[in-house]
Amino acid sequence: MRFFRQTGYGVHDMANHSDDSVIGVYQRHGLLWASLRDQRLTEGSWLERFCSLFPTGASVLDIGCGSGLPIARELVLRGFDVTAVDATPAMIELFRRNLPATQVHLADMRQLSLGQRFDGLIAWDSFFHLSPEDQRPMFARFQAHATPGAALMFTSGDEEGNAMGELGGDPLYHGSLNSDEYRTLLNASGFDVLEHVVQDPSCGRRTIWLAQQRW
Repeated sequence: MRFFRQTGYGVHDMANHSDDSVIGVYQRHGLLWASLRDQRLTEGSWLERFCSLFPTGASVLDIGCGSGLPIARELVLRGFDVTAVDATPAMIELFRRNLPATQVHLADMRQLSLGQRFDGLIAWDSFFHLSPEDQRPMFARFQAHATPGAALMFTSGDEEGNAMGELGGDPLYHGSLNSDEYRTLLNASGFDVLEHVVQDPSCGRRTIWLAQQRW
């Protein structure tokens, strides 16, 4: 299984994991991650497609927001009403430092229950830290937070399985379903797939899904 390789990451297969350790890795190495994260908007063309699906001023939920740079910042600069969530206290602290006027919640996406619906939902380089078992029920959570016509965009692996990266010398888990199952889960949750690109060479070889909730 291939995932994008950000600076400082190497990927190798691993059958056993504890995805709860992902939060611990980011808690220990949040500052390192923020320094390695490319501040150039390499995902700019995909954000453009995502944002074209709802009007300026619309509400957007950034799931697994990290430090808020560059994605949440770009969404705010474009005039959207951004709400962000992340499971790591260190990331929440960085986010509040970078975007003090933007609402952010400490929350594990697996228990996401904000009681709000949004015009856009994005889980960029975050959703794939969940195990396949934990990814499946997330689609109902996406649906529960989506307005009719809402856009959903996330990154995944390109085949089903588990893989390990590395951050600060600690192993960092990634998981993925296969493309057929993603399509099935999206459809069952009321989302139509608009675009799906495997290992997009223009975007760090990420595998990207863009979908829209049916009206």
